[in-house]
Amino acid sequence: MAKVSISTQAPEFTSQDIHGNAVSLSNFANKKNVLLVFNRGFI
Repeated sequence: MAKVSISTQAPEFTSQDIHGNAVSLSNFANKKNVLLVFNRGFI
């Protein structure tokens, strides 16, 4: 994966929430902050 520099727009991606629903970064367009957390071993 390419390194992202400070002040660079994040690349678009889609992942699943805890209920299995698709969530895309674009769902949060025009929001001030987005926090993405990867929990290792959380199932």
